[in-house]
Amino acid sequence: MNQVFQEAVVTKYNIFNSLFLSLPYRGVFQTGSLLPLLTQKCEEGFEKNKSPRQIIEHFFSEYLEEATPKQRMDLLFAFIQYIERQVVLFDSVEDAAFDLTHEMDGKGSAKFLADRLDSDALHKKMLDKLQDFSVRIVLTAHPTQFYPGKVLGIINDLEKSIRENDFTAVNQLILQLGKTAFINHTKPTPYDEAVSLTWFLENVFYDAIPAILKKLIDNLGMSAHDWPYPNVFRLGFWPGGDRDGNPFVNADITLKVAAKLRDSLLRGYYRDIRNLKRRLTFKGVEDTVATMERKMNSTIFGPENEGYQHADELMGELQKARQVLVEKHQGLFLDILDDLILKVKLFGFFFASLDIRQDSRKHLKAWEDILKRLESKIPLLKYDDYQNWDEARKIQTLLSLNIPLREEDYEDVTTKDILGSMRTIATIQQRNGMPGAHRYVISNSQTALDIMGVVALAKNLLADAQGHLKLDVVPLFETVEDLANAADVMRVLYENDYYRAHLSRRENHQTIMVGFSDGTKDGGYLRANWSIYGAKEELTKVSREFGIKVTFFDGRGGPPGRGGGNNQNFYASLGKDIEDKEVQLTVQGQTISSNYGTVLTGMYNLERLFTAGLENSLFRANRKDEQLTEADKALMEELAEAAYQSYLELKNHPAFVKYLEKKTPLRFYGQTNIGSRPTKRGAAGEGLKFEDLRAIPFVGSWAQMKQNVPGFYGFGSAIQQLADAGKLDDIKKLYKKSLFFRTLVENSMQSLSKAFFPATEYLREEEDYRDFYDKMHEEFKRTDELLLKISGQHELLENNAVSRESIKIRERIVLPLITIQQYALQMLSEAPENREVEEEVLNKLVMRAMFGIINAARNSA
Repeated sequence: MNQVFQEAVVTKYNIFNSLFLSLPYRGVFQTGSLLPLLTQKCEEGFEKNKSPRQIIEHFFSEYLEEATPKQRMDLLFAFIQYIERQVVLFDSVEDAAFDLTHEMDGKGSAKFLADRLDSDALHKKMLDKLQDFSVRIVLTAHPTQFYPGKVLGIINDLEKSIRENDFTAVNQLILQLGKTAFINHTKPTPYDEAVSLTWFLENVFYDAIPAILKKLIDNLGMSAHDWPYPNVFRLGFWPGGDRDGNPFVNADITLKVAAKLRDSLLRGYYRDIRNLKRRLTFKGVEDTVATMERKMNSTIFGPENEGYQHADELMGELQKARQVLVEKHQGLFLDILDDLILKVKLFGFFFASLDIRQDSRKHLKAWEDILKRLESKIPLLKYDDYQNWDEARKIQTLLSLNIPLREEDYEDVTTKDILGSMRTIATIQQRNGMPGAHRYVISNSQTALDIMGVVALAKNLLADAQGHLKLDVVPLFETVEDLANAADVMRVLYENDYYRAHLSRRENHQTIMVGFSDGTKDGGYLRANWSIYGAKEELTKVSREFGIKVTFFDGRGGPPGRGGGNNQNFYASLGKDIEDKEVQLTVQGQTISSNYGTVLTGMYNLERLFTAGLENSLFRANRKDEQLTEADKALMEELAEAAYQSYLELKNHPAFVKYLEKKTPLRFYGQTNIGSRPTKRGAAGEGLKFEDLRAIPFVGSWAQMKQNVPGFYGFGSAIQQLADAGKLDDIKKLYKKSLFFRTLVENSMQSLSKAFFPATEYLREEEDYRDFYDKMHEEFKRTDELLLKISGQHELLENNAVSRESIKIRERIVLPLITIQQYALQMLSEAPENREVEEEVLNKLVMRAMFGIINAARNSA
């Protein structure tokens, strides 16, 4: 596979990369000619322990001795622009060779799964499992996508042209790339974010999901038109619904995004119907298709009363056409018709479910407004008295209230939006269908009151004539403490009569979200992952006790420090004590474009999530030896606790927050204009506090520094501590036995592979940060050494040659970019009188270098 990667990716990249030198742009030849020299100087300089400033200044003195300071800075910006486009080219070449460097029908594919069903009993077991199993990919608007939409479009076209070896088209697209800006000059609105992500729904998921199902259906010997499991794949959507920390999302935006999702889907149906019309030109079916075309046109463009009101109406006409096609025309072009039938079953008229999300503290504040207003009208209920009641009485009181809640009665913007957002759910359900918006996610869920407060609001705003709620309330547990308390919180809910009755009307189904981002920021890599594992076991146990079908929704980011990495192995590794009804996870930013940027990559990754989710149910009997015993879990707990204490020591270091604020690009995230939400919590102008750090810029800043602390810190110390206690062999045995532990190790290795401490070695010269820097660097070296020792590998990611080689090439492409950014940061730390370059220029260098560094990593924020 390594040889294939060299030929299909590396050689091809080098060939197409040479085209940059011939671009008819001013200075491009000089930039392209000098860049390899700068790369060489960076490699040699860091090898000799030179600082970024020494490397850049030595490069200038050797090759541009006569250049003015402005000319030198102009060249650095030209290097940044050139490297950004090299990264795009490498992305495109790698995507174009995806089917050559990956086994599309290999392990984890739908075909591989079908081949393993080698008995009638296993076949039946899978069909039974599919009754209530699904994979739900939820696209979020978290700001980690450093490619603007127009560049993503070029990447998509470039990948196709490279795949076809169309040098003319590739050259044209590289020309276009040369003139296309990589940064947004203004922040996107939440609606802009939604439009950008809808591109992936329209151009990837709309075709990839039906294609996977057709493969599965064919391998199972079934028929697409009567496929009885339409929920096997579901899409979720957060842009326009996620209010947590984003004051720019409101009820109007939510409705506008829901309309966009519906419109995008219907236009896809309309195109498919027009294609059907060109083929189904037969008596008895031709008129039906013409009617569908006319009615879909009216559904999209109006008048709406002449179009379809619900997806069932369209499905009825599709099935009618199918019957005629089978009975009278020998099923000619039946496959095209069945494709559309499958899409309508999958996507209805909603495309993706729009989740609403808000922080629990905002709901408590809304109830304060409501109860104080109620107190002014009914003096018997005093808010001060309410505050002193225990939780059970508070919940009982809120549920007992049957009051009108109108936005116009309140002045607080958040209260008005919470009430408005609740009402939008009903509006979206009426227009897009019930799956269009049926979940309310509660961030920072710490108590049962945090969840029941939302239930009580919904009871007054969304209940139908019978008092029933068509809503799934989804608590999100994320910090180490919240994960530890999650099962106790859910027990209180399950014991509540009103909530149990509500769940019984929702098929006794409860979705619980667990988050990796704040857990890692709070407790470090190993503690967060193991806390989530333990929380899932306890939540499964308490849910089974009450007869509740629990689904876990994983809030994952791109890098291992936010729950990313190899998700397929993670889901395949969960044991019998963790419910596996569904696979649900968030994907965002670069993870969307790198894992789901094309139909091919989308199919590959979706198939593997699907089969991973079925692994334990279908083949658990074959994997008994892999299940974690109580002794294994005790060992994992020891490792996690030791890692936690090591991470806490770093987190509590007096230089921790100061280092992030003063020495990393954290403060520049707000200038990138990649997302609509603010980059930190807390009031503007206040000094940075740890609790105000958002997970994305927090993890992203470590990635920019090439230190990747959230993806490994504490792991090495934990292994060392247990090794000193004579348990190294036990850890090695755990690595061989447990796919879960191997996945943690492999994902941490990915973080280590993308780290490069020589670029920041100069920070040791500053007394304020020397001890802090040394702690990070020593832990990096310790973790690197010990992960290799317990895994038996000779180099990081030895078992994944494609990822290893890809990372090496990407890191070499951006090495000059890393050096330029660190050069600017190093200069900014010096007194103004010692700088040749203006502060504004240095700030811009830091910010502009961020894009290429992040994009090359593909999953670093």
